Amino acid sequence: MARGSCARRAFRGPGTRARGLGSRSGRLQGQWAGGTWGCGSREGPCRPGPSALLCGSPSVRARLRWGRRRVPLAPYPPAWQHPFLNIFRYFRVDEWKRSSKEGDVSVVTDKALKSTVYRIQGSVSASNYILLPKTSTQSLGLTGRYLYVLFRPLPTKHFAIHLDLSTEDGQVIRVSFSSLFKEFRSSATWLQFPFVFEARTSRKGDSKMDLTAGWWRSNLAGVAPPCARWTCLQLDLCDILSVYLSRRYGHLKSVRLCANLLVRNLYTSDLCFDPTVSVAEARRAKLPVTPVPREMAFPVPKGESWHDRYVHVRFPRDNPKVPSQLVQKSDSPIAAGGLGPMRGLGDSSAKVPMCSGSPQPPQFPSAPSLLPEASLSCEHSEVPRVSGLNTSTQDPMAWAEAADMHTVVSNGHVLAHKSTEMPVALDAGSCKHFLPDPILRLKGVIGFGGHSTKWALWTKDGTSVVYPCHAVIVVLHIDTGEQRFFLGHTDKVSALALDGSSALLASAQAQPPSVVRLWDFQTGGCLSLFQSPMHTIYSLSFSGSGALLYGVGKDGHGRTVVVAWSTSQVGCGGQVVVLAKVHTDLDIQAFRVAFFDGTRMASCGRGSLRLWRLRGGTLRSCSVDLGEYCTLELTDLAFVQAEDGHQAPLDYTLYVCSRNGHILEIDHQRMAVRCIRRLLPSRTPGSSLPQKSTFSSGLGIAISSLSISPTVCAVGSEDGCLRLWPLDFSSLLLEAEQEGPVSSVCFSPDGLRVLSTTSSGHLGFLDIPSQEYTVLARSHMAPVLAISTERSRGQLATVSLDHTVRIWDLATLRQLYDCTSSDEAPSAVALHPKSPAVFCGFSSGAVRSFSLETARVLAEHTCHHGTITGLVVTPDGNFLFSSCSQGSLAQYSCAVSQCPILCVAVNAVCQDAHPGPNTLAVSGDSRLLAFVGPSKYTVTVMDSASLNEVRALLGEAPACLSPHHEGVFSKNSLLQLPSVRPIACSSLALSEDAHFLLTATSRAIRVWNYWTQADSSCQVGAVASRRPLLLGASTGDWGDPCGPRRGGPGQLEGPACGADRLPGQLEGAACGADGLPRQQVPVPSQGPPPRLDMWCGFLFLLLPPGTFCLSNEEELCKESQGPPVLVERETGGAGSAAWGSVRRSQGLFISPLCHSWSTRAQPLARPDSYKHFTARYKASTLAESTSFPPEGAKQLRLRTVVGYNGNGRANMVWKPDTGFFAYTCGRLVVVEDLHSGAQKHWLGHPEEISTLALSHNSQVLASASCCSSAAARCQIRIWDVPGGLCQQLISHHNTAVQALAFSPDDKLLVSLGDYGDCTLALWSTATYELVSSACLLESMHGVAFNPWDASELTCVGTGSVAFWFLQQRGADVNLQMHREPVPEEVGAVELTALCYGAAPLLYCGSSSGQVCVWDTCVGRCFLAWEADDGEIGVLLCLGSRLVSGSNTKRLRLWSVGAVPELRRKGSGARSSSVFMERELTLDGAVVSASFDSSMDMGIVGTTAGTLWYVSWAEGSSIRLVSGHRSKVNEVVFSPDESHCATGGEDGSVRVWSLASMELVIQFQVLNQSCLCLAWSPSSCGHPEQQQVVAGYSDGTLRVFSIARTSMELKMQPHRAALMALAFSTDGQTILSGDKDGVVAVSRLRTGITFRVLSDHQGAPISTIQSTSKKYGDLGVEGTDLWLAASGDQRISVWASDWLRDCCDLLDWLSFPAPATLETSGLPPPSLAAFCPWDGALLVCVGLGAHEEVVFYSLRQKQVVEKMSLPFFAMSLSLSPGARFIAIGFAECTLRLLDCMSGVAQDFTGHDDSVHLCRFTPSARLLFTAAHNEILVWEVMGHGCRVTAVLGP
Repeated sequence: MARGSCARRAFRGPGTRARGLGSRSGRLQGQWAGGTWGCGSREGPCRPGPSALLCGSPSVRARLRWGRRRVPLAPYPPAWQHPFLNIFRYFRVDEWKRSSKEGDVSVVTDKALKSTVYRIQGSVSASNYILLPKTSTQSLGLTGRYLYVLFRPLPTKHFAIHLDLSTEDGQVIRVSFSSLFKEFRSSATWLQFPFVFEARTSRKGDSKMDLTAGWWRSNLAGVAPPCARWTCLQLDLCDILSVYLSRRYGHLKSVRLCANLLVRNLYTSDLCFDPTVSVAEARRAKLPVTPVPREMAFPVPKGESWHDRYVHVRFPRDNPKVPSQLVQKSDSPIAAGGLGPMRGLGDSSAKVPMCSGSPQPPQFPSAPSLLPEASLSCEHSEVPRVSGLNTSTQDPMAWAEAADMHTVVSNGHVLAHKSTEMPVALDAGSCKHFLPDPILRLKGVIGFGGHSTKWALWTKDGTSVVYPCHAVIVVLHIDTGEQRFFLGHTDKVSALALDGSSALLASAQAQPPSVVRLWDFQTGGCLSLFQSPMHTIYSLSFSGSGALLYGVGKDGHGRTVVVAWSTSQVGCGGQVVVLAKVHTDLDIQAFRVAFFDGTRMASCGRGSLRLWRLRGGTLRSCSVDLGEYCTLELTDLAFVQAEDGHQAPLDYTLYVCSRNGHILEIDHQRMAVRCIRRLLPSRTPGSSLPQKSTFSSGLGIAISSLSISPTVCAVGSEDGCLRLWPLDFSSLLLEAEQEGPVSSVCFSPDGLRVLSTTSSGHLGFLDIPSQEYTVLARSHMAPVLAISTERSRGQLATVSLDHTVRIWDLATLRQLYDCTSSDEAPSAVALHPKSPAVFCGFSSGAVRSFSLETARVLAEHTCHHGTITGLVVTPDGNFLFSSCSQGSLAQYSCAVSQCPILCVAVNAVCQDAHPGPNTLAVSGDSRLLAFVGPSKYTVTVMDSASLNEVRALLGEAPACLSPHHEGVFSKNSLLQLPSVRPIACSSLALSEDAHFLLTATSRAIRVWNYWTQADSSCQVGAVASRRPLLLGASTGDWGDPCGPRRGGPGQLEGPACGADRLPGQLEGAACGADGLPRQQVPVPSQGPPPRLDMWCGFLFLLLPPGTFCLSNEEELCKESQGPPVLVERETGGAGSAAWGSVRRSQGLFISPLCHSWSTRAQPLARPDSYKHFTARYKASTLAESTSFPPEGAKQLRLRTVVGYNGNGRANMVWKPDTGFFAYTCGRLVVVEDLHSGAQKHWLGHPEEISTLALSHNSQVLASASCCSSAAARCQIRIWDVPGGLCQQLISHHNTAVQALAFSPDDKLLVSLGDYGDCTLALWSTATYELVSSACLLESMHGVAFNPWDASELTCVGTGSVAFWFLQQRGADVNLQMHREPVPEEVGAVELTALCYGAAPLLYCGSSSGQVCVWDTCVGRCFLAWEADDGEIGVLLCLGSRLVSGSNTKRLRLWSVGAVPELRRKGSGARSSSVFMERELTLDGAVVSASFDSSMDMGIVGTTAGTLWYVSWAEGSSIRLVSGHRSKVNEVVFSPDESHCATGGEDGSVRVWSLASMELVIQFQVLNQSCLCLAWSPSSCGHPEQQQVVAGYSDGTLRVFSIARTSMELKMQPHRAALMALAFSTDGQTILSGDKDGVVAVSRLRTGITFRVLSDHQGAPISTIQSTSKKYGDLGVEGTDLWLAASGDQRISVWASDWLRDCCDLLDWLSFPAPATLETSGLPPPSLAAFCPWDGALLVCVGLGAHEEVVFYSLRQKQVVEKMSLPFFAMSLSLSPGARFIAIGFAECTLRLLDCMSGVAQDFTGHDDSVHLCRFTPSARLLFTAAHNEILVWEVMGHGCRVTAVLGP
C-alpha cells in the first residue's frame, strides 16, 4: 500500500472508506462513509463501491526541501468469502431469520456423519423446501466459483435443487438439478439437468450391492436407489453458465433445496477442493491437490476408503464422448467477454451422473474458451482441450500416451517421439534436451501459398506484405527482403485477415475442424486460439477497427456458414466471443467488410450479390436485384472510397466483377445496380497492336479479382494480366503480364502499388509511378523431390513434380534460374562444388549437366533405365554418382565438362529406394561412398575412386528408411543411434563433425546429439506437414551450434566435475550448485581460452506442395567496414587476464559513422519486458496546415499541465543540488518548481516523448520522441536548461529511443534504440554530430556510462551484458564491444536494468526479479540474489544503498555495503550479507526514479501516471504529481470557480483546487467508467451543499457531496451508458442522456425519474445543455431552455418548467451526415451549445457535410452564419466572456476562434485528439484534454477581442 497524501485504495465489502488530507501537515483524516455504497442493486451482490480521498495541500511539494511527515497506513478490508464460506453458518439457518423453510423440514442426527442434518421430505417437492435467502427480493451475493452441496437423496424418492444465478449483466438464470427430469432442457433463462443414478462396479464380497445393481440399471433417471449414499456435489457455476448459455457468472443469488433429501451444509469457494483427500493425507503424501477443509470433510473410519462410503459428483465434468460439432450461442452480448465452444444442448453429456463405483481419474471441462498452445497445468480443472483430445490427465496410462505424442511448445520446438494428427501439450521439463534450446530457429522461407494462392495482404504502412507459405505466415519487408514469421498452425493456412491498424492478424487453417488464431502483429505472439463452428474456413475479414472478425466457410454438410466474432477484448487478455452465426445455401466467393461501418458487409458468388448487416447479435442479409445478370458468376467485390474523403457513408459505391468480364457498379443504399460495364482484352487474337477496349462486343476478360483505390481500379484476370483502369473505365491505363492466372490483387494503402498473386505461386507488386513489376516470392506448385546446396556461390537447387528445376540465391531467397521440362519430370539434383554447373536426373533415366553461365546443356547420359533416385558430387568435385530405381549405380568424371561415364554397376543400389537427397552419401574427404543396397537391409561403403567395397553393414531393418534402426555414414565410420524408437525417416542430414544428426519424419524434424551415445536425446521442431520432409544441409561446417551441451537434464556432457569439463563453465554448475541466491562466488575454469562458437550452416525443410524454408540457430555478423571481431565468452569467463587482453587487443571495432556493421535475417520481436518502451497507440496525427499566431498576439498561454506520462521510461529527472525537476507528459517536457509549483513547458516534439537524460552539470537536458508520419526518424532534442530553449535537433533511430545517457565528463551522449531499431549511437556534445553508431544483434533495455571511466559504457539485454570501450583515434571514436552472457545459474532471463555502484561494481536487474553483481575489472558475475517477484525496471545505487523498482509496484531499499568485500572473498562470499532495509508499494510499475546523494529521499514515477515523493527515513510516500490513468471524459467547474472536477475511464471522479491544480478529493468506482459530469449551479442552495453528479457506463448516476466527501445518492435511470448530464437552472432536476438516445429527467431529492424522452432513440446523446430564459420568451412557456444533440446529426431544443412538469419541443434540427474522418474512420461527434452572448442562438459543429461552425437562430428558425474549419471538430466550448469559441480537432490541434472578427489562432501541445474543451465560468481559463492529458490555458485579455489578423 502506497502511503501518502493521495494514496488510495478501492475497498470491497459493504462499506466504502473515505480518506483525506485536510491539514497542511498532510496527515490522514476522514471517516467511514455510507454503508450502502457497495450494493449494486436490491438483488445484486455487494460490489465495490466508490471510495473518496481527500488529497494533499500545497505544502506537500515544499517537503522536498523543508521537511517530511509520516502518513499512517490504512488497513485492508477482510476477504470474507475466502478461502470458503459456510452458507448455513453465515446465514444462521437454524434461526430462520435470514432463511425460510416450508413444509416438512426438520433437524435430525445422521449416524453415518455423526452430526445434525436437515431432512426435507414430502410428496410434493415444491411444497417442502429450504430457501436461502428468506425472500426472493434479497440476494445471497456469493461470488465463489464452486458450490459444494453435501446431501443424501432419500431412498426411493425424488428430489430437486434449484439455484438462481445472476450473470454479470444482471440476468437471473434458474439452474435446476432433479431426479424428476428425464432429459436436459434449456431456454434463455433456465437450465434443467437430470440427476442420474448410475450402477457402480461391484466388488468382491459386496453381495448387497450386487443385488441392487440391477435395480439401479432399470431406474437410472428415476428415484434414488435404496442404498443412496452421502454425496458431495461440486458445481462449477462459472462453467455451467459459460458452456450452456454463453454468459459470464456474476454471483449466487439464491438456493432452494426441495424434498426429498438430507442436507448437511452448503459451501462456496473459488478453490477446487478434492473431497476424497484430507489435509493430513495431502501433507503426508505431498499430493498436488487442494484437500478439502476439515469442516467440509466427511468422516472416514480407519481402515476404510472414502469411495466405499461416499460419492463425489463434479459438474460439468469432462465427457470424452462430447460430439466434435460444438455449439456456440449466437445471441450472447458483445460485452460478455470471451466464451469458448459449448456442448450440444441435446447431448447426453448434460446429465449429472451419480457414480457409485470405484473412483475414477479426475476429468476436466471439455469446452474451455481457449485452446492450449504450450503449457501443461497441474490444476486439472483448468486445462482445456480440443475436440475431445485431452491435454492433461492424472492417469498414468494417459501420461504414457502423451509422452509419445507430437508436441508443440511455445519456444518453437517440441520434445516427443510419436506424431499425431493434433499436437498436444507436454511437460518439456520432463524430457531430456540440450542447449541451445531450441537448437533450430526459422531463418527464411522460400515459397508462397497455403490452402490457396489468393491470400496476400499489405500492412498499414505499405512497407511489408503478409502471406502464407503452407502452415507458416510470412511478413516480408519489400525493401529489405527481411522476413518474420508467425508459427503455430499445424496445417495449411486457408485464410488471412489484418485489421486496419495492422495490430491484429487472424489466420485459419484448412484441416477440419478449422482452427483460428489471433496474433499480435507487432510482437508475433498468439493472443487467442479457438476452434471455429465451421468445418472449413476459406475467408476471414476484419472490421476497420479490428473489433469484429467475420469468417466464411463450410459446415460438415457442405452448406455455407458466416460467423461474426468479437475480438475487442483479445488485446487486453480477453477472449473471443461468437456474436452471430448464420447458415445459407448461397455460394460466397468473396466477402468484404465496409470500411466505413464494421457492421456492414457484402458478399458475392455464383448468381448472388448480398448486403449484410450485424445488428442485435444477428446477421441479416438482403439480395441485390441483378435483373438479367442474375446468372453471372461474381468473383470479387470492393467498396470505393472517395478521394477527398468527404463522401457520406451511405453514398459509397460497391464494385463487383464477374468471370465474364462484367463490372457492376452497385448503389448499396438502394440495393440496385447503378451501372454495368464489360471489359474486353486490349489485344485480339492475331492482332499485333493494341486496340481500344469496348463494352459492346467480344469475349470479356475473365476477372478473378479486383481492388479499388480512390481513382483507379485494378483487375486480375485468368489470362494472366494485371490491368489498371480509371473508375469510369474509359480506357486502359496499364497492363502487366503475369506468369499465370491472377488469383488476387490489392492496392497498397497509398494507392501507388498493386500487389498481385497468381495460381502458379508467384507473388509480386506493380509500382504504378515507375510502371515496374517486382517479384517478391515464387514457389514450386508440386512436391519438391530433391535439393542441393553450394556454399561458395550461396546457391540452392531444387527439383519438383511440377517438371521444373530451380536455382535460388541463399542470401536473398530469390529465384535465379529455372528450367521446365514438359516431357519428363526431374527427380534428383546436385550442384557442382567447384564450377557453375548443376546436374539433374530425370524420370526417364537421363542425367544431364547444365551450365549456369551459358544456360545450355553440357552433357547428357542415358545409362540408366529407371527413374534417377540419387545424385551426389564428391566435395572435391572429381566424381559424380547417380543411382536409379532399377538398382544401377553410375560413376562419372567431373574433371571435364562432358562428364564421361567411368563405371556402371548394376543391382548395386536398393531398388525400393525412392528419389531423395539421402539415397547416396559421400564422406567429407571425398574418399568414400555409401548407399543402401543391394538389399534394403544393407548399407554398402565403397571407395569413391575405385568403387571397391570397403564395408557392408547388415541390419534388422532398412537403413535410413528403417522402422527400427537409423544409420548414417560420416568421417570414414558408421555411426548408429542405439535404443531409438521405431520411426519412419524420410531424410537425414549430418553435421560435418558428426555431432548432430537431423532426421525428418512426416511432420517433425529431430535433432539428435551424437555425443550422447548412452541417451539418445533429441529436440523436435514442428513443421506441420502431412507429407514426407526432405532435409539438406549446407556443405559448410556446422561448427558447434550450441556450445556446452547437456547429455540430460541437469548434467553437463563429459565429466561432471574436474579439469576435463567444458571450458567456460562455472565451477559447481554440474555439481548441484544451481540455486540462487548464490552462496559463493563462482570460480572460473582454467581450461583453454574460449573460441567463437557459431553455427555457420543452414537447414532446408521442404514442405509440400513445393514450399521450403531456411533455418539456422544464430545469424552471423556481416562486415561492412573495417575488420570487426566479435568476442564471445562462455559463462564465467577465464579470469581477469583474459578479460584484460580482450579490453586491450580484441573486440569489435566500429569506425565512425559505420551505421550497420551487422545485419539481421529478420526483425526482432518485441521483448516480453515492461521496461522496453512502447509508444501508446493513437490514430490521430499532427495537423500540417495551421494558423499559428505571432508571439505577441497569442490569446492563449499554457499555464499548467496536469498529469505525468507513465508510459515513458526514465522520463523524469531531478537534481537535488540545483532543484531542477522535469518530467514528460505526452509530447511536452514539463519543468516544475517544487517550491512554488510553477511550471514551464518545452514544446517541439512531434510525438510522445519516451525518455529523458540530464547532464551531470545540470546545464543540458536531452529528450527523445518516437518517429512519426512527419518525421521518419526519432527526434532527440537538446535543451539549454537555464534558457529553456532547444539548442539542437538530432536524429538517427528509426522507431523509438529506449534510453539516453551522458558521459561522466558530459562530452558524449549515447542513445539506444528500441527493439525495432537495435542501434547504438554516440554523439559529441560539442557539435552534436554523430561520431559512431552500431547495429545490435539483440534488443537492449538500458545503457549507462561507467562513472569512473568515460571511455566505457554498458548495455543490458536478452541474456547478456554488452561492455563497450571507446577508443579515440584522432577526431574519430571507435567502439569495441565485449558480450558477456548471463551465468547459467541465473537462468534464461533478460537483463532489464543496470546501474554502477562502488568501483568496480555493476548491478543488473533481471526479468525474473534477480539482481546480479558484476566485477567490471574482470567481466564476471560473482553474486546474485532474489530481489523481487517480478521484473526489475529501475536500479539506483549511491554509496552503500541500492534502490530497486519492479512491475510488482514495489520499491525496495537494499543495504549493499558488504558487496565490495564479497568480491574480494571469492568463493567464501554469501548473499546473506545483502539485506533489505525498507519497502514501499506504489500504485503502478516503477518506470523512473531519482534520489538525493544520501538516498534518503527521492521522486519515483509509476505507470499509473503518478510521481511520488519517497522518504526512506519516514517510510512514507506522498503523491507529488498525478493524473488520470486513462482517458479524461469531462471537466466541470464549481460556480465560485474555486474547484474543478474531472471524470475518467478509470472510474474516478477527481476534484482539484483550481488555483494550484492539486488533487483535493477523489471518488473511485471500480469496474466502471465515468463518462459525464455536472456540478450543481449556484442557485441550488448554500455553497456548502455543492454536489457533483457523475454518469457511468452501467447506466447509473451517482451524486457526490463535496463538503461531506461522500456519495449521497445512487440511481439508475438508464439501461445503457450515460453520455451527457446537465442540471436544470434551479439545480433540483438533472437531465441525463444515454448511448441509446434516451433522455431521462430525474429529481435529485427523491431519486425518481419522472420523465423519459425517446425522440433521439437509436443514436447516442452527445450533448445536453440547459440555460435559463424569460417566461414566455421565444413564444413558449417555461423558464428553462435546454437542448439535446445526438450522433445522427439531430438537435432538439426544448422549453420546460419542471416544477409544473411542463416540457415542450421548441425546435428540431436535422443535418446531413458528415463525411467520415480519414484519421479514425468514424463520423465526428454532433456538438451544440447555447450562445452565451445571445440566448436565442445555437452554435453547432460536426453537423452537415462540411467542416464548419454553424450559427442557428431560434427566432428566425434558420442558419444565420457559417464559419469554415480546417477539420471536423471533436470538441467545442464557448466563452462566457469575450466572443471566443474553442474547438479541438483530431489532428492534435486547438483552435481559438473570435466570432466578431473571424480571426483564428491554432495551438499545439497535445499528443492526441483534443476531445474535450471547457472554459471556466469566468472565461479566464480554458481546459483541454487529449486522452489522459489535461492542459490548462490562460486566456490573455479574456475581456477583449483578438486583434491579430490571421486567416481562418
